Amino acid sequence: MITELVFIDLRKGTTRSDALAMYRQTAESWLANKDLVEKYYFFDEEQSIGGGVYIWPSRAEAAKWHGEEYKQKVLSIYGAPPRIQILDAIIHVDPRRGLLEEL
Repeated sequence: MITELVFIDLRKGTTRSDALAMYRQTAESWLANKDLVEKYYFFDEEQSIGGGVYIWPSRAEAAKWHGEEYKQKVLSIYGAPPRIQILDAIIHVDPRRGLLEEL
């Protein structure tokens, strides 16, 4: 399991409503992505940072979906290139289901 963090420097003054409007441009396409386990969009108004947390089955899927085409799309929508960090997820905790598992 892979956790991928994507950070995007947003324009100063971007509001939560602005971020939501930008995120809505891509959210539905991720819903249809069968390689993606889960995704969360995030936003920090004070620091003008947006982005996403992606959970992928492996690095191969992360690389498949976050190549040059993705980077250009991010640049066109948000006005800045993404900064991507890929991490191995090694333990999963799900309190709602009482689940603790090593990956």
